[in-house]
Amino acid sequence: MYAESMELFSLIINLAAELAKLARTLLTDGIRFMALLARSRAALAAENLFLRKQLAFYQERKIRPRRFDNVTRFTLVLLSHGFAWQDALVNVTPKTFIGWHGAGFRLFWRWKSRPGRPRIPAELRALIREMALSNPSWGEERIANELLLKLGIQISPRTVRKYVPKRPRVQPRGDQRWSTFVRNHASAILACDFCVA
Repeated sequence: MYAESMELFSLIINLAAELAKLARTLLTDGIRFMALLARSRAALAAENLFLRKQLAFYQERKIRPRRFDNVTRFTLVLLSHGFAWQDALVNVTPKTFIGWHGAGFRLFWRWKSRPGRPRIPAELRALIREMALSNPSWGEERIANELLLKLGIQISPRTVRKYVPKRPRVQPRGDQRWSTFVRNHASAILACDFCVA
């Protein structure tokens, strides 16, 4: 248990550090981008050519670039939306770059479609418990219908079942058993068919 909690704590720390690095990188890149917007088009073209010449020198010498980290990948994918990136892509293949796009979308949709239903508000959970305790003969369906008809809150009976407190085994059930019903009404019953056709 202790090892699992320490592992989870370590994972959270790593995630927080990665998010802080991403925020810092996006902020510095945003400031640089704003500064570039103030420069003339000729100065930008000259700097672009200067950087391309240096990159061509590294390619000519066959110097392998370092692997990109996740923050750099995210920044490059984000910047690629501003221009035709196919001409400027040098360090990786287009297939790899498109794979980064796909990985980003998968990560986004995994985050967006987290499993399970969201929890209902605490006040509604307390109300369901109170209704179940005050009316032991009511089931999930009845509580869900009461909430819908009287308060206009639409909630599934399965969700209600999740929040209804479980009755201990020692307490008698709130409804009447069949044997008790027959004993109480035996004198009034004229005829009864107990067979199922």
